[in-house]
Amino acid sequence: MIEKYLQKFSNLHTDKNRHRWSALTCHRAPHKPFLLLSIMDLIAEGRITDNFINPSFDLVDTFNGYWNLVMPSGARSSMAYPFPRLKTDGFWQRIANPGYDPNKDYNVSSMIRLREIYAGARVDDKLFQYLCDPQAREQLRMALINTYFAPEIRPALVEQGSVNLEAYAYSRELLAEIKQDVLFGKDMEKSRKVRDQGFRKAIVALYDHRCALCGIRMRTPDGHTVVEAAHIKPWSQSKNDHPTNGLALCRLCHWSFDEGLMSVGKEYEVLISKRVQTGQNLLGHILTLSGRNIFAPAEVRFHPDPKNLNWHRHEKFLR
Repeated sequence: MIEKYLQKFSNLHTDKNRHRWSALTCHRAPHKPFLLLSIMDLIAEGRITDNFINPSFDLVDTFNGYWNLVMPSGARSSMAYPFPRLKTDGFWQRIANPGYDPNKDYNVSSMIRLREIYAGARVDDKLFQYLCDPQAREQLRMALINTYFAPEIRPALVEQGSVNLEAYAYSRELLAEIKQDVLFGKDMEKSRKVRDQGFRKAIVALYDHRCALCGIRMRTPDGHTVVEAAHIKPWSQSKNDHPTNGLALCRLCHWSFDEGLMSVGKEYEVLISKRVQTGQNLLGHILTLSGRNIFAPAEVRFHPDPKNLNWHRHEKFLR
């Protein structure tokens, strides 16, 4: 039976255009393969356990990871394109929200519109069984990678799936406060990707996509978040990925924190360096943050470690 689905995965209905799509994607639109690879990753991670595919932010984030790996810098797309269109491939059933017809082809070009129309989707029960079986899942994964991508990019796609799985496991270990094993093997570049991605997942989740210093929380419908995961004491010096050595920061606050223009005081208050008022700076809302309490995780055990904050105030903060 798996041959049936290997055949279907190797013959997805995708846009073919040598001018629109590069040789890396065999001159075909990669949206459907990226979505299916992302679903496999979430199943492997244990985040999809039932035959119901929710267009969640986790799925979007994984899809975006594959997109950014292969596609040119600046090329933008959305998981909203392949999600409803997989219906044409014979194994995907759309589950519509009340008031919408799952068999009608609506114009869907954004995640907002997708979630308005569809609660999710399901695949054939037999296919879902195969996707839950590690060996069968690997066969299906390689059918996608070998069919829709050029040989030179295939190893990176295989590694991306492995990194996604290991990074998710690492983020769970960080949140469970399991002793870190910072060396994941001989492949140091892969180890760095796993560590970076796992640390980001843990920190952003703890702070619920909110900047610890200014409080901004913004996330696009396509899964892009304004916040990043920042180490308080750099990992290069501390080798410390514990969540108490991290802050979720928007890009402006992250840059300001790294440059020593912002820090956090002994009472978890925001500190603003006097140096920001020099020159031609137009500070906007930055000065209004001075003295405010930071936005910390709900659990006290994950609040920033005072020792790490003390290091930052003495070693980085410009007084």
